[in-house]
Amino acid sequence: MSFIVVIPARLASTRLPNKPLLDIGGKPMIQRVWERAQLSEATRVIIATDDARVAVAVESFGGEVCMTRATHESGTDRLQEVAALLAFDDAQIIVNVQGDEPLIPPAVINQVARNLAASDRAGIATLAKRIRRRDEIFNPNIVKVVVDNMMHALYFSRAPIPWDRELFDRDIQTQSNSDDAGVDGEWARHIGIYAYRAEFLHAFVQWPVGRLERLEKLEQLRALENGVAIHVDESLEEIPPGVDTAEDLEHVREWLRTAQ
Repeated sequence: MSFIVVIPARLASTRLPNKPLLDIGGKPMIQRVWERAQLSEATRVIIATDDARVAVAVESFGGEVCMTRATHESGTDRLQEVAALLAFDDAQIIVNVQGDEPLIPPAVINQVARNLAASDRAGIATLAKRIRRRDEIFNPNIVKVVVDNMMHALYFSRAPIPWDRELFDRDIQTQSNSDDAGVDGEWARHIGIYAYRAEFLHAFVQWPVGRLERLEKLEQLRALENGVAIHVDESLEEIPPGVDTAEDLEHVREWLRTAQ
C-alpha cells in the first residue's frame, strides 16, 4: 500500500491572514506541517497552493509544490486539480492533511491511508475521537459523527447527535445542564483528516453542492448525499488542535517551546 500526502495551503484566511507563512519556532507553519507529513509512510508529500509566496517558502526548505488555481472553494477541489495535473492513477490513495495542523501525528496519516486501502466499499476514510465533555456536544464548531455497525458514517452534523432524549430533555426542563459535565458513550467528534482515491476526487468535483452540505456547511455531506461510503475509525492518537486564530498560534508556539 502506497499513498501520497497533499497539503492545501492558501494565504487568504480571514481570521488569520498569511497563515501558512506565520512563524512557529523559527519555521513557517507550512514547513511544520510538511515535516510531520514527511515522518509518515507517504511516498510523496506535495504542497498545493495558488500563491507564489507560499511556493517560494516551500522550495526554500526543499518541499515539492504544485501551483493550482485561485478559484477553488475548498481544499478537496484543490486536491483534485493536483491529481489531474500530476496525472495520478485513479486508484492512487491521497491523504489530505490540512495546512494548519503543525502538530499532526504521522501515525494518524498512516491510519487513514491504511483504512481506505483495506476497504473495498468506502470511497473516503476519516477519523473521530470520543467526546467526554457535554459542552463539546452542544458546540456547533465541533462536528459530530454517528456511524453504523460497519464503522461507516451515517451522518455528520454541527448539532448534538445522537440526541439523548431522556438525558437532554430532562436537562432542558430542569435547566440543569452543566457545560463541564463529563459524558460517556455515543458521542464522537469528527477529525478533519481524509484519505481518498483519485477516482473519487474526479467524481466529487462534478457534483453540485448538496442541500445538506449547504445547510451544515460540511463538505463531506456531499459525498454521503451521492451514496459514497465514508469509513470512520477511532483515532490512534490524540490530535492537537489546528491553528485557526492568533490564540491557537500562541498555543502551538508554547507547546513547541515546552516540548523542546
